[in-house]
Amino acid sequence: MAQPPLPLYQKLGQYIVNLFLRALILFALALPYATRVRLMGWLVSRIVAPLAGYDKRVRANLAHVLPDLPESEIKRLCRAVPDNAGRTLIEIYSGAEFVERAKRAPISGPGLAALEDARDKGQAVILVTGHFGNYDVSRANLIARGHNMGALYRPMRNRYFNAHYVRSISTIGTPMFEQGRRGMMQMVRHIRQGGVLGILTDLNALDGVPLDYFGKPALTSLITAELALKYNALLLPVYSIRAQNGLDFEIVVQAPIAHTDPKTMTQQVNDGLENLVRDHLEQWFWIHRRWKYGTIDPKTLSKKK
Repeated sequence: MAQPPLPLYQKLGQYIVNLFLRALILFALALPYATRVRLMGWLVSRIVAPLAGYDKRVRANLAHVLPDLPESEIKRLCRAVPDNAGRTLIEIYSGAEFVERAKRAPISGPGLAALEDARDKGQAVILVTGHFGNYDVSRANLIARGHNMGALYRPMRNRYFNAHYVRSISTIGTPMFEQGRRGMMQMVRHIRQGGVLGILTDLNALDGVPLDYFGKPALTSLITAELALKYNALLLPVYSIRAQNGLDFEIVVQAPIAHTDPKTMTQQVNDGLENLVRDHLEQWFWIHRRWKYGTIDPKTLSKKK
C-alpha cells in the first residue's frame, strides 16, 4: 500500500530511531541465542522503555482498567512488560534459531482437535491472536505441523524499520499479507483455498466497534469474525505463553468461536484473551494505546454501539 511522503523532519527522526534500533539488534544477534534474548529484554526494559515513555503508558493503562493494583505490582509490570517486548523483538530477528525453539513448543487446548480436523478437511481457519507472549511462536509451530499458514500484518509507522522488520517476520513463514487493498485481496484468495490465516486484533481499531475489554470499551476490529462467517472458516483464538525461563513457550488453542454474529463472536475473543492476560499480566503489551479514543468523534462512537 502506497504511503504519502513524509516531511523531512519526520523522515530524519525515523531514520535516526531506526539506526539506533538496528544497531541494537545487530549487536544482540552477535551473541548466543539465550544471551541475546535476555539482554534485549533487559535493554528494552531498563533503557528504551523509560526513554520512550513506555513506563508512563503502562501505568496509564493499568490505572484505567486495574486501578486497585498495588504499587509494587505496577512497578514490576513497568519492567516486565517491556522486557517481554524486547525479547519478542529479538526472537523475531533470530530466524532459524527462533523457529527451531518455536517448533518444540508443546501445543494443547480445547480447540486443537478442531484445528487439526480443519487441516485434514482443507477447511479455512481464522486464527485470532494478540500481542501476548510472542505471537509468532504459534505461526512457526503450526507451519512445521503442516498448516498452510499465512498472516495479516500492519506496517510499522517507521518506514526504515518496517523494511527489515517485514523481511524478518517473512523468514518465519509466508505468505504475509500487508494491511490494505492488495493485501486483503491476497488474503481472501488464501482463505478461499482453505488456508489458515493469523491476525492480531488487540490493537485500537479506528474503524472498529466499542467492545468490552477489562471492563472498559475498546475499539475492536470485527474482521476476523466477518471473514469466518463469510467464508465458513473456523474461528480459533490461539496464544503463546512464555515459560518462566523466559526462552520457551507453551501454545494454547482456545475453544472454537461459534458462528453467530460478528460482535458476539469478537466479544468472546476479547473475553478469552482477557482471562489469559489476567493470569499472565506481564506478557500482554500494555505499552499499546488499547483504549485510545482521543481521535474519535463521540457521536460516531455512539452510533457504533
